[in-house]
Amino acid sequence: MDDPTTTRWVIVGVDGTDSSRHALEWAAQQAALRGLGVRIVAAAGALTSVGVFGAHTRIDVPPDEADTGGAERLLSYAADWVSRLFPELRVLTRLSYARPVDALLAEASGEGAVAVVVGSRGLRGIVAAFVGSVGIELAARSPVPVVVLPHEHASAHGVRGRVIVGIDGSEPSRRAVDFAFAQAAFADTELIAVSAWQPLVAFAAATGPIPPELFDDTTAAEAARQSLTEELAGARLRHPEVGVGTRVVRAHPVVALLEEATPADLIVVGSRGRGGFRGLLLGSVSHSVLHGARGPVAILR
Repeated sequence: MDDPTTTRWVIVGVDGTDSSRHALEWAAQQAALRGLGVRIVAAAGALTSVGVFGAHTRIDVPPDEADTGGAERLLSYAADWVSRLFPELRVLTRLSYARPVDALLAEASGEGAVAVVVGSRGLRGIVAAFVGSVGIELAARSPVPVVVLPHEHASAHGVRGRVIVGIDGSEPSRRAVDFAFAQAAFADTELIAVSAWQPLVAFAAATGPIPPELFDDTTAAEAARQSLTEELAGARLRHPEVGVGTRVVRAHPVVALLEEATPADLIVVGSRGRGGFRGLLLGSVSHSVLHGARGPVAILR
């Protein structure tokens, strides 16, 4: 048997819902495409009670044998299903008694982890609730990219999509660009780079004097276009095989990204931007994209 420490892994959380099944399918497809393995995680975590003002108290209890058996059957079924779809794919399973986030973070922090994939909705209960809040916490803490799959999406049905990346000039944005180009190269698909800008007049009162020339929409749009070109230059040289389309949009960043993407497209964003007039990839924006997207979303810290 191959040494697991020499394999690079896509980590995926499952809980038996359609959302996590789509996440498992997407993760397996990506792993097969890239020559990676899949590590499937189910968390049967310790119970947590909610106290006064939302304080959480961990209650460690012996795992229920019946519930543990259900989680084990889920892992076995998931591994068998993936192996039938991709016979050459290396598959491992992990049953954890930690919180779903902690279980996935432990795997994401392990040697060889490439990305973590979860569904946007999950079940409550002992089997493991990989819900939207889990995806958000993962995105904030994971050392590797986090991909969140919605309840239903076109790529789950074999529809080929593009890669949509949001750009604002921040370090998370640059990481997002590198990931997006690599993804588009592996998938042999088109990449669309989106830069959103908004009129500066609305911000003047809060930020102080602004040079009059910057109030001109044409000037602002040209500055955004120039920034987009500069941000893409290095990645284009590294991936000349990737076809690139650009969009410079006068809109809120969330609106720009969601209106550009179809349910089959992968949206790639950074988890935090630099703020200010051109701050596209703020945490609130990435969260809003997660909640509004009809297709998979990849978030990079």
